[in-house]
Amino acid sequence: MWNIPNILTLLRIVLIPVFVVVFYLPVPWARLVCALIFTIAAVTDWLDGYLARRWNQTSPLGAFLDPVADKLMVAVALVLLVQAEASILLALPAAVIIGREITVSALREWMAEIGARAMVKVSMAGKVKTALQMISIMLLILGSPFLGLPLYWPAVVLLYVAALLTLWSMILYLRAAWPSLTRMPDQA
Repeated sequence: MWNIPNILTLLRIVLIPVFVVVFYLPVPWARLVCALIFTIAAVTDWLDGYLARRWNQTSPLGAFLDPVADKLMVAVALVLLVQAEASILLALPAAVIIGREITVSALREWMAEIGARAMVKVSMAGKVKTALQMISIMLLILGSPFLGLPLYWPAVVLLYVAALLTLWSMILYLRAAWPSLTRMPDQA
């Protein structure tokens, strides 16, 4: 249970309140540190899964906590960003991304209950969506130009691309599950 992949996953969860506190610190370096925390969370999201498979250390605890940790960090970051810049420009893709995560999580839970979880396993569209989402959120957290490079508008564009991929991957998951969702109870 206490293997390196699970410890990395737990680290991501522990970093969430640290991220929130640092985000609100009235110091000029707060956003940079938050971007670093978010980047660590994103890298460990990939790393814990890789190590668990590579070292054959997958576990029910890790399978449960890994997607929870990812979704919590992304949702918290998006909520903080929308709160910091209350505009439809960020609120719309944030709502799409958070809404999709709730929908797909519920779908996966329901499909697992009926023994069809494999029908809604992670797709390549979901993986690309996650990568773009992480990059865009990290850039939005930084906000102001970094090393002279403008970050805000490229980050917003990436967030919208991630939101579109989010919708697309949700459609793929729903389409895969549709026969199970529309089956009459006596057809089970």
